[in-house]
Amino acid sequence: MKQYPLSRYLYIFYSFVFLIQTINVFIDSETIKYILGILAILMLIVSFPMASRLFKILGGSFLIIGGYLFITTGQSFHVIPSLLTSNLSLLTLLAMLPWMNSIVRSGRFDRNLNLLMKVNVADLGKLYPRSSLTTHILAAFLNLSAATISQDVLKSTLAPFSKEIRNSFITTASLRGYSLALLWSPLEIMVAVSIFATGVDYVTLLPWLIFMAVIAYLLDALFGRIYYKKYTFEQVSINKQPKINRKELVKKMIQFIIALILFLILVILLGNLFHLNFTLIVTMIIFPFAFIWSLLMKRRRSFWIIGWNNWKTKTNTMQNFIVLFISLSLFSTSLGDTSFLEVIQKPLSFVSDYPMLILFLIQFIFVFLSMFGIHPIATVGILTGIITPLLEVMNPVSIALVLITGSVATFTVGTYGLLVTLTAMGTEQSPFRITLKNMPFAICMWIIGTLVAYFLL
Repeated sequence: MKQYPLSRYLYIFYSFVFLIQTINVFIDSETIKYILGILAILMLIVSFPMASRLFKILGGSFLIIGGYLFITTGQSFHVIPSLLTSNLSLLTLLAMLPWMNSIVRSGRFDRNLNLLMKVNVADLGKLYPRSSLTTHILAAFLNLSAATISQDVLKSTLAPFSKEIRNSFITTASLRGYSLALLWSPLEIMVAVSIFATGVDYVTLLPWLIFMAVIAYLLDALFGRIYYKKYTFEQVSINKQPKINRKELVKKMIQFIIALILFLILVILLGNLFHLNFTLIVTMIIFPFAFIWSLLMKRRRSFWIIGWNNWKTKTNTMQNFIVLFISLSLFSTSLGDTSFLEVIQKPLSFVSDYPMLILFLIQFIFVFLSMFGIHPIATVGILTGIITPLLEVMNPVSIALVLITGSVATFTVGTYGLLVTLTAMGTEQSPFRITLKNMPFAICMWIIGTLVAYFLL
């Protein structure tokens, strides 16, 4: 992404828009909504030059197709700003996520989890389930940072082994553990997008998402235990493992797990109590939850220092998502106002008697497009025309589950995706090799997602 001098201050403009959007959720003023639409256009104009080439292509495509569909509706052009605000709430959530990342770092939970990963393992078969679970726990709060932290630790721990073994282990353990956390985490944007697209409550999905994550983890842990147990650590390597204060480590882990459970409970209780949508409630409680947590840990100063710098950096570099989400708003809104959905419904009627095929194909489309660099959020936009009529004839919970499992599977096999690319750079291997290595896991996720979704039809 190109850097521009003024980009250092974009967080002020973006934050202003996000604040107005949050206030208008409660006021529900059409005038403010129209003003937000105008501001969204300004955001798009400012962000487009700084977006990456891929997101320029995706955003431009959605704008062109959405613009054409809008013209066919015969509406006046002055209503366009009102059509661009539907995804601002998702952008607001994205802007708040760095604060949760910062509290985990300021509390040094990431360091303690890394210690837990490395201690007292005799072979890679025993290390695999532990490293996968550690990455999983970290990813619940840290998102992408969890994978890079885990991989750095594993590269050091696996130094005695050949590059081929080391890369294979890192490619499977870290990416799969990371993706399984995103399957149920309320901080994962694809969970929010899928809920947003289907209108299903998070509390309805959570038990099934956790169930699928546990099943997938156990199967993958069994694979890792069997596949890697033949690679043993030398005694000298074991003797060099760090000594830890077990009491302190257990205390830290209990604090971390309690915080995670409390956050989930708050999301569910406040959402049901005030009847607010999932995206809004997560957005609103992230900062106060993180701040109170820092006070209880007596880490307020480090939380502010880490959090402020982290938040500014992340907010200043939101151009890719701004271009994608705002252009997607025009596309999806215009599509809903046309008769195009009726055209899509006709071929669906031919396979309506085969719901398992539909559920499986939705997930396949996610992974297939990800191999060409298409972000799963964009895939949801592409699937909008298919999803909408399906919600009328199929259980929305089933649709939401396959959207989530399909999108999450892309993080392990998306050849041009950010996670696979970072892993390829860090391990000095081809991203295609990572895709092939994790394809069985992605297929396993398809099968689990399809079976559970079909069961709920």
